[in-house]
Amino acid sequence: MEQDNKSHQVLIRTSWISAIGNLILSVSKIVVGLLAGSLAVLGDGIDSATDVVISIVMILTAYIVNRPPSTKYAYGYKKAEGIATKILSLIILYAGVQMFISSIKAMLFDTERALPGMLAIYVTLFSIIGKLLLALYQYKKGKHINSQLLIANAINMRNDVLISVSVLIGLLFTFVFKMPLLDVITGLLISLFIIKSAVDIFMDSNVELMDGVQNEGIYEEIFNAVELVPGASNAHRVRSRQIGNMYMIALDIEVDGNLTLIQAHQIANRVEDSIRDNIKNVYDIVVHVEPNGKDHPDEKFGIDKKMIK
Repeated sequence: MEQDNKSHQVLIRTSWISAIGNLILSVSKIVVGLLAGSLAVLGDGIDSATDVVISIVMILTAYIVNRPPSTKYAYGYKKAEGIATKILSLIILYAGVQMFISSIKAMLFDTERALPGMLAIYVTLFSIIGKLLLALYQYKKGKHINSQLLIANAINMRNDVLISVSVLIGLLFTFVFKMPLLDVITGLLISLFIIKSAVDIFMDSNVELMDGVQNEGIYEEIFNAVELVPGASNAHRVRSRQIGNMYMIALDIEVDGNLTLIQAHQIANRVEDSIRDNIKNVYDIVVHVEPNGKDHPDEKFGIDKKMIK
């Protein structure tokens, strides 16, 4: 529970830093875009404003996931993070598709482009550095607390950096080397990269929403933890799923059928303790106790040790 609270605090703090950082970048680019007469910089500033909205959504999500369980949501609200991650993947996909369409139009219809003032170029460089620092910070914190939402937003801001870099490369190709076609090709390749990253985030978020796990090695860790407990044997019908960045684990074990209920219960408690001691980020554990040698018909759900490769 303490680890869960720390992760929640990291999510809120990181989201606030993202919101404030993107707000500063957005205001800077909108003001400079208007002063320098650069529609590209102005549009980039509006894009950063949408990142502020995304950060606010992340903050709201952080508060939602920390709400206690209710009669309607007995497992709590932590899967709200998975839903928010999926929404973010669609926003990234939209940005990638828009850039792809713009690149195709530029390839088919040669349009004259005006060179923005130096102030616009300076603020673009400032934006690249600021976005890169925010992306690295979000990714580091996301990995630390295993938050798919923070990691997805870090990828979103990394894509913004790539877009800004492509603008500068495009200016170089168009006005220095007189090769505008390379500008279009660069934009096209980056748009495809952004689309791919959106699809990857979308597919990763499916794992949690479909009660799966990102790390399939968790099952071997569970079996190893059970084997450390004297009196517990034949762990089977093991099920693990992710709730936010935490694991929900359920399993069946066998014990001596001649033990008292209290003794069997004590073994089950030691199994829980062993799993918590050997596996990080465990949300809850349910252990079902059966007598040794019980026949197990084909079961629809769960993992047995023989299924571990």
